[in-house]
Amino acid sequence: MAKVELKQPIVQEISDLLSDAKAAVLVDYAGLTVEQDTRLRKQLREANVTYKVFKNTMMRFAVKDTPFEGLTELLQGPTAVAVSSEDATAPAGILYKFAKEAPALELKGGVVDGTFYGKDTIEVIATIPGREELLGRLLGSFQAPIANFARVIKQIAEKDGEAAPAEAAAEA
Repeated sequence: MAKVELKQPIVQEISDLLSDAKAAVLVDYAGLTVEQDTRLRKQLREANVTYKVFKNTMMRFAVKDTPFEGLTELLQGPTAVAVSSEDATAPAGILYKFAKEAPALELKGGVVDGTFYGKDTIEVIATIPGREELLGRLLGSFQAPIANFARVIKQIAEKDGEAAPAEAAAEA
């Protein structure tokens, strides 16, 4: 069996992984302990983020002529890729937070919603709240005026309720 035939399934796996991805972030994982790597993988898995290590040459073949082609320049040294097809900020956010407690993990850059970003911009993207949190904030901002109005009406009703018995007693 030729080498190309052995490598083709790996390139296809990477292509399939990236085909419906909203974000892919590359990291240098050299220096992580097994325990740190296990904790990182668990956090990523809980957020439905796929985290894999592929050979750089296989990644180069897979990203060629795709929106992820910008990653090619980052494919040097030990490289892992975190991919999410649900939340565009999840991979960057989790990796960024984890890198704070495990300095051996270094963000390289990534592609979010089809646009390539370097390390500095990926770190900024990492601080953006996730989709669920943003939706929660939006709903909270919709509910706040209604809740405040309801409290005011309740206070007025309670005030009027207290005044009524006092007036009735004064008339008697």
